[in-house]
Amino acid sequence: MDKKNIVIDKSYAFAIRIVNAYKFLVEEKQEYVLSKQLLRSGTAIGALLKESVHAQSRPDFLNKINIALKEANEIEYWLLLLNDTSYISQDVFQSVIADCKEIIALLVSIVKSLKETLKP
Repeated sequence: MDKKNIVIDKSYAFAIRIVNAYKFLVEEKQEYVLSKQLLRSGTAIGALLKESVHAQSRPDFLNKINIALKEANEIEYWLLLLNDTSYISQDVFQSVIADCKEIIALLVSIVKSLKETLKP
């Protein structure tokens, strides 16, 4: 039986929301540049986390988690920009940004723990 991985599960659910947001932005708002950035960074988080499962070493694992954290921070920026330019509603923004911040907090916690275990 596979062990549940909360951060991978949450990032996958988040990626689904981002794909749906991308479709909305393209189809309803005819916005193609910001939406593509949103799609790229929002789906990269889960892909990097999934890739980290088979990292070659603990430092490689930490590197992949750090990159996922960078992508999560980037998507926070795109969400803020989309909200402040009225491409997404305040309700949608509040819901998605809450998920984003939760993933960031989980990744920060993982990075801190890994850095402690990798100290010489």
